[in-house]
Amino acid sequence: MAGARGRSPTTLIAVVVVLGWLIVGAVAGPYAGRLGDVATNDNASFLPAAAEATRAEDLSAQFVDRRTTPALVVYERAAGITEADRQRAAADAARFARVPGVVTPLPPPIPSQDGQALQVVVPIDEAEGERIGTVVDELRTITGTGTDGLAVHVAGPAGLLADLIEVFSAIDGTLLVVTLCVVLVILLVVYRSPVLWIAPLLAAGMSFALAAVFVYLLADADVVKLNGQAQGILTVLVFGAGTDYALLIIARYREELHRHARPADAMRTAWRGAAPAIVASGGTTIASLLCLLLSSLNSNRSLGPVAAIGIAATLLVMLTFLPALLVLGGRWVFWPRRPRVDRAEPQAEHPFWQRVAGFVARRARPVWLVTTVVLALLAIGLTQLGATALGQSQLFTDRTDSVAGQEAIARHYPGSTGSPATIFVTASSAQRVTEVARGVPGVAAVAPVTGNPAGPPQGDAPPKVVDGRVELAATLTDPPDSDGAERTVRDLRVAVHAVPGADAVVGGYTAINVDTADAATRDRNVIIPVVLAVIAVILALLLRALVAPLLLIATVVLSYAATLGLCALVFRYLFDFPGVDASFPLFAFVFLVALGIDYNIFLMSRVRQESVRRGTRSGVLHGLVVTGGVITSAGVVLAATFSALAVLPLVVLVELGVAVAIGVLIDTIVVRSLLVPALAYDIGPRIWWPGRLARTHQREDTHAR
Repeated sequence: MAGARGRSPTTLIAVVVVLGWLIVGAVAGPYAGRLGDVATNDNASFLPAAAEATRAEDLSAQFVDRRTTPALVVYERAAGITEADRQRAAADAARFARVPGVVTPLPPPIPSQDGQALQVVVPIDEAEGERIGTVVDELRTITGTGTDGLAVHVAGPAGLLADLIEVFSAIDGTLLVVTLCVVLVILLVVYRSPVLWIAPLLAAGMSFALAAVFVYLLADADVVKLNGQAQGILTVLVFGAGTDYALLIIARYREELHRHARPADAMRTAWRGAAPAIVASGGTTIASLLCLLLSSLNSNRSLGPVAAIGIAATLLVMLTFLPALLVLGGRWVFWPRRPRVDRAEPQAEHPFWQRVAGFVARRARPVWLVTTVVLALLAIGLTQLGATALGQSQLFTDRTDSVAGQEAIARHYPGSTGSPATIFVTASSAQRVTEVARGVPGVAAVAPVTGNPAGPPQGDAPPKVVDGRVELAATLTDPPDSDGAERTVRDLRVAVHAVPGADAVVGGYTAINVDTADAATRDRNVIIPVVLAVIAVILALLLRALVAPLLLIATVVLSYAATLGLCALVFRYLFDFPGVDASFPLFAFVFLVALGIDYNIFLMSRVRQESVRRGTRSGVLHGLVVTGGVITSAGVVLAATFSALAVLPLVVLVELGVAVAIGVLIDTIVVRSLLVPALAYDIGPRIWWPGRLARTHQREDTHAR
């Protein structure tokens, strides 16, 4: 009876906390399924304002009544286009013109020189926004897939955008369900309890709902630009990191239940022991993600706050809602293996990790030397990592309609027909720039844009002049999303910029890809050093040392290089991917380093706590034993959740998911279990230099060794 009375105030607080969060969840829950409503996937909107392609977009708006995104409808017959095919294309074009959102009049169908294809350019009003996908769906309904040997596809920038919208629409449903199932299975395997999985999974769902509210409101107010990629990463990041934090709290709680009769007392002690490491881990991840605000690309700049909001929401929920749930559940949540009050040392529950610790103690120097060499050898695979911008035909893991259409266009037309490079120059220099541009290798034709919107540019028609400028359309020989087209645009810019008085600005679809790749390279060179510096400062404050933070950062960077090296081999020889997107190395670095350093924080913060009582070398071994199982489980959870990105048929997200999964497993199994403990054990108390702990146990550790 006395025990019940003692539990009442704490139980009441826990009830209030749980009810409060359930109310928040009821309000926030619907927003988790509405993020797609405020997402945008237009590459041009993510370019830096100073990019040449952005300036070209601004100038192009002056030459048209409405800005458009072209859909390219291609009709292909290997035996040659027939008169019936031409009539069908003309009839379809008449129906296209009646679709809401299509800008009329439409240009006439463009026949290919080999007579095997027709192409209809369908301009779609950019004001339609994400509704462009709906317009493209209507165009595809009108055309069908073709019959009797005639193939019909809807491609071009609008076709690509429609296929991307369809892929990202799976994020709200498919990705979330897959992530939940993955986490559920792992929790059941880890805890072997039919009850305990409910608390961390419910808390992770609450974290996602809370993050979704803030992200939705910020994106709706145009404070951040949310795209499908950031939306998918937010989902797996919140559930992965949230489950990690839950595992750490639950493990420490279970440990303290062996020492305390009342669950509330056990949770109080467990919270004090685990919360600093969790807060430091989350703070490090948030700080690393916010470094993306230094990016020149709006997409990267927005991903940082979106992901940081997810981690902040997860921290708040896991440090309040989850402990309250566990306190209310008492010991029975661990059924059928409920911990008893027996004052047992936690090592007794971890015989495997005791053996690992013993091996590290006996062979510390060979262990860290061998693991370092192995990771360095894996890093050699970086030479196989081609940082190429993936073209439209390489963007999807499946062969979408826009991909098939782009391939058909490439077979029968000069590469950028329908998506030419645009050149804006002063009217007085237009003729000279035209001649110079025609002489650039890779340029098939150059003609001024006239005032006739219903036809293609004509070389003999007077150009349209706006504020003393004219627009030239340069058709390239290579497809607009190819490496060849990007080289041509770079050469074209050099050539036309050199014309005196032209003040030339080159834009278009290919130019957007070029400027995006250049901005990604700049971001990588700027942000990576800043992230490392920020993490070093946080670790130094947490561990009150300088040697340990530098060593931890060095191990994580080595792990990152090894991960990318291994991924390069996997992508090239197992998945047969043509390369990686220009943004991949930066995204992989931010997530691998920010999340990888988490596990070292979890380990070394516990090692430092134990070193104060036991000495550094004993503290290293004890910390390894008591954290080994939970950190490895956390790593498996995070790897599995990021692997869920593979359900989306986009090469970029598959590559990122695989890279994070591989990197996290390397961190938890090799770096955190072997390399870091072996290094810390070999160095001894000096690892805490210049802190007081480096001197306190120096003699004891030297003698013990």
